[in-house]
Amino acid sequence: MSTPSASSSPEPDAAPASASGYLTRGMPGLRRAQWALFAAGFSTFSLLYCVQPLMPLFTSAFNVSPAQSSLALSLCTGLLAIAIFFVGLFSQALPRKRIMALSLFASAVLGTIAAVAPDWHSLLALRALQGVAMGGVPAVAMAYLAEEVEPGTLGFAMGLYISGSAFGGLSGRVITGLVSDHFGWRAAMGTLGLLGILAAVAFVWLLPASRRFAPRRGQGWSGVLGDVRAGAGAHLKNGPLCGLFAMGGLLMGAFVAVYNYVGFRLLLPPFSLSQTFIGFIFLVYLVGIFASTYFGRLADRHGRGMMLSASTGLALAGLLLTLSDALPILIAGIVVFTFGFFAAHAVASGWVGQMARGYKALAASLYLLVYYVGSSVLGSLGGHFWTVGQWQGVAAMAGGSLALALVISTGLAWRTSGSRRAQAPVAHARGNTAVRGG
Repeated sequence: MSTPSASSSPEPDAAPASASGYLTRGMPGLRRAQWALFAAGFSTFSLLYCVQPLMPLFTSAFNVSPAQSSLALSLCTGLLAIAIFFVGLFSQALPRKRIMALSLFASAVLGTIAAVAPDWHSLLALRALQGVAMGGVPAVAMAYLAEEVEPGTLGFAMGLYISGSAFGGLSGRVITGLVSDHFGWRAAMGTLGLLGILAAVAFVWLLPASRRFAPRRGQGWSGVLGDVRAGAGAHLKNGPLCGLFAMGGLLMGAFVAVYNYVGFRLLLPPFSLSQTFIGFIFLVYLVGIFASTYFGRLADRHGRGMMLSASTGLALAGLLLTLSDALPILIAGIVVFTFGFFAAHAVASGWVGQMARGYKALAASLYLLVYYVGSSVLGSLGGHFWTVGQWQGVAAMAGGSLALALVISTGLAWRTSGSRRAQAPVAHARGNTAVRGG
């Protein structure tokens, strides 16, 4: 990873850094970076998921089917996946702060314009462009933190960024549900777009310029393609790693399908709930923040394979509870399903970097690519299952995805537990303590 040359000058808004160049605990620059990236995570994921509670309104406003309404999210996530991948490939040649700022402003402005889209196809086109624009944040934010923050504080700083992302996904759904119930879907999307612009301004004002990175240019297409071929070849020959890629797509696809169409179910008898109440259903996202950290610790203690299987099974059990016509049981099912999803995603995504043999940034990009492609494809496919079998159809499709994910995670658990058992006698013979982990 490149560092600034002696001739390169810092940007005018650069914050003071320690002698090592790192942002360290207690420094104003670190606090500014943390809150800047919290704002970036909030803006990106609130704009991404704000349309989810609005899909029932799109069906009536534009006379489209439930499956067609899901394209407002699926197109955005599909193109976000591709954008993340390509930005990741060229990230060493891109200025960190500038690309993130451009991404935030462009996605927020496009979201504001989408609020006045004259027809369905215009709305879809703007959402597709939004997906491309959003790609600059997830692909770069974690690299910025890893480069600029001292290793001993990195976990805390990264946690705040992830909290901002989770908070954005939650608040985007809740705010649009609340505003749309009183003022319509256009006001709801316009509100999120304006909040995104404010978050982008706060980001530019708060984030210190990069001190430990300078864009590396001159590598050319041949160099980039050579890295891609070598890294992708190594990763695609790694069976367990490909299993984790598949897990990401299956988990996210099932998750998005459930949240895309649970609103349709709750609007219909026997529930007949309001848009405001349906928007507040998304508050169960809060359990995901706890699940991610809790299962991360359990994975360190008991092995990632075992915890990945347990959390996937938990998500499947929660999905089965949503088949009930009793509202308390259905909500409990959504809570359990959400807890299981976030726990499984946290374990799988953390395992990718550990399992990759070099080219770890490319491995993460491939995981995110499959993750968002699964969201886009299975999220839209759920609409066809809704048309055929309503909620039972959606649950069957999502349940099939989770069942396949459970088979993969069980295989990974068996393989890694066998490897750990085989290594234990060798470690004991050498007088070492066997290290537990996935």
